[in-house]
Amino acid sequence: MNYSSTRDNKISYTSTKAIIKGLSPEGGLFVPDTIPFVNFEEIGKLSEMNYRERAKYILSRFLTDFTEDEIDNCVNSAYTKEKFGTDSIAPIYKLNNSSYILELWHGPTCAFKDMALQILPHLLVTSLKKNKIDKEIVILVATSGDTGKAALEGFADVAGTRINVFYPQEGVSKVQKLQMITQSGNNVNVSAVKGNFDDAQNGVKQMFTDEKFNTLTNNHNFSLSSANSINWGRLVPQIVYYFSAYADMVKAGEIRIGDKINVNVPTGNFGNILAAFYAKQMGLPINKLICSSNSNNVLTDFIKTGIYDRNRKFNLTISPSMDILISSNLERFLYILSGNNADEVNSYMQALKEEGKYEVSDTIKEKIESVMWGGFADDSETKATIREIKEKYDYVIDTHTAVAVSVQEKYVKETGDETKTVIASTASPFKFSKSVMQAIKNDECYGDGMDEFEILDKLSEISGEEIPKSLAELKTKTVLFDITCEKDEMQQMVKDFLRL
Repeated sequence: MNYSSTRDNKISYTSTKAIIKGLSPEGGLFVPDTIPFVNFEEIGKLSEMNYRERAKYILSRFLTDFTEDEIDNCVNSAYTKEKFGTDSIAPIYKLNNSSYILELWHGPTCAFKDMALQILPHLLVTSLKKNKIDKEIVILVATSGDTGKAALEGFADVAGTRINVFYPQEGVSKVQKLQMITQSGNNVNVSAVKGNFDDAQNGVKQMFTDEKFNTLTNNHNFSLSSANSINWGRLVPQIVYYFSAYADMVKAGEIRIGDKINVNVPTGNFGNILAAFYAKQMGLPINKLICSSNSNNVLTDFIKTGIYDRNRKFNLTISPSMDILISSNLERFLYILSGNNADEVNSYMQALKEEGKYEVSDTIKEKIESVMWGGFADDSETKATIREIKEKYDYVIDTHTAVAVSVQEKYVKETGDETKTVIASTASPFKFSKSVMQAIKNDECYGDGMDEFEILDKLSEISGEEIPKSLAELKTKTVLFDITCEKDEMQQMVKDFLRL
């Protein structure tokens, strides 16, 4: 199977080359030429497998130039009980008879990004060897909070790679920031950016498409790549856990093979819900995809109107990983819905760049409506949901998962659809402990005057759950990166890091 670009479908790369490149030279995203189909019999077999076996099965359908042994090695190295604290890797928690929480945060950085970023370094190193590339790969990452630490954790001290992470100066939680600026490793660099996530993401994208900068890095034996979900190697592992969730529900007797489920995903950059869409395209019986946003509800408006307009106020919320107004992975979604029409996608992306908005065709609007429903929850609704779930089920969710649960209630109320729903839980509540405790205590001032670790202790006490080891250890870690740059200084930061 080869991969073409959303902006130029004459381009054709193998999966290994697409993973190495990360982004197509003209700025498009790599997409598979065909989408493999998984039938009900195969889904039945998946229900008898463990997570690693399921991952090998799904990944092998897309990464066709990897050998079976290579995929085995990548999967077995990434998804271990030592890293995820459970053999289930991504367990399902039954909240009630219609809602099932897919816990995607059991990895080393306590966020769903670990599901892909624990395996991406292995996929990348394997790809480099297969293509006999001896250049040093430079991973450039823009993060709204979780991707940065997960990428740093995955790539730290990986031979043949360097990684530079940019995060918005005021747009991450204290724990998220501490996770990044205390990261050890002789090949890592971290910098805050004066601006929001979109500013950081745009800065990274510009470096990928800057011919002069790419020539400079190539001449010094460096090759740029990405660990954001614009990289297919980041996105494809996320497809696995939707199949795994369905297989677990079948195994537990909650559904029968062929029964349709809904999938609800809190998302900002659209990658996590896009993975669910790919699973649906592959044959997983998904009825409706529910796209849950916070107050930065550009996706909600797009799904309802077909108009994508980033010209709006940017809100800093208690669910910061979703504080995004430019959803990069939406481009792949539009490419599929347009019938792989690169020219049409190009026109949308050009309009977004020049005018900050675009409107899709009526045909695409109808297709979106048939597969997806969008809703949003503001901070007050998010906190109310955290408190309600704790009181009703004695279960604590984070500020992003709570957005999805709140939107789920709105969806059922508006549509009357009570199809069993998998809700993607994207982070541990301990990553956003102050906001979670304020919600549970119904006290906006809770935690004022307390340091982050006192609040973690209180959340542990009230939830009955241990503080994740990786977060507890932050208390004694040394800050290694205290750097802030302007938006237009990001490229120079990378040059300094690479000593160019």
